[in-house]
Amino acid sequence: MGSFNRFLLFLFICGLIIPYRVGAQSIANEALEKMPVDLETDFALSSLPPHLRAGATVYLLDPTKGFYLARAGSNGFICFVSRMEWEWADFRNDLATPVSYDAEGARTIFPVYLDMAAMRASGKFTARQVKDSVIDRIKRGVYKAPARTGISYMLAPLMRSYTGMPGQNEIKTISVPHYMFYAPYMTDADIGGMPPGPFMGNTTDEILGERKGPHGYIILTAGQAEKAKILEENKDLLRRLAGYKPYFTIEPGMKHHS
Repeated sequence: MGSFNRFLLFLFICGLIIPYRVGAQSIANEALEKMPVDLETDFALSSLPPHLRAGATVYLLDPTKGFYLARAGSNGFICFVSRMEWEWADFRNDLATPVSYDAEGARTIFPVYLDMAAMRASGKFTARQVKDSVIDRIKRGVYKAPARTGISYMLAPLMRSYTGMPGQNEIKTISVPHYMFYAPYMTDADIGGMPPGPFMGNTTDEILGERKGPHGYIILTAGQAEKAKILEENKDLLRRLAGYKPYFTIEPGMKHHS
């Protein structure tokens, strides 16, 4: 999601994302901590719009094994909390990004998350080796592009993610609810993309070259009114996250922006 991470960096510099009080900035190369099951479940489900949550499949992370099926759903959507992004070749304990996929994304994109979580959990791979393995599997066609148009909802009230490109391993806790539509091998030039309107996100293109990334997305951020509603409806979740880890805490007096 290269364009998206550049967008996050731009918003942060301009003060247009919600900064949160952060704990240690270099929580890298640490063993992952298991999140409380109820909190991780609700955090994962928050990526979806409310009407899809009851029927969604939920995956949770066992840091010693990888993702496991915690709840089988009925509507084709899956959700989970990503604790690693392979493009950054970085093992951290403080990254947490709720993600959801429809059935097509679950079939073609989620396997990357499954495999990298399992590799990390095994203790047999460095972060760089995880990245190299994913790149190799993309090149060999193990990981394929979605065969049809589909959607990944990322409507959680916050996420803790990288705010720059691979190699810029700074993480911030931010609130940017958004929608992602599958658009493999496309670029901003194809859609006239430019934030805050629809724009392309494909970090893999930054690594493999333009139009080489099978998991590209057209990204559309939620509007101001929708975002305010998301934050209001998730007040209890925000409180619980803040109680769990201080880097999920909103700075007092900060205003919400789109």
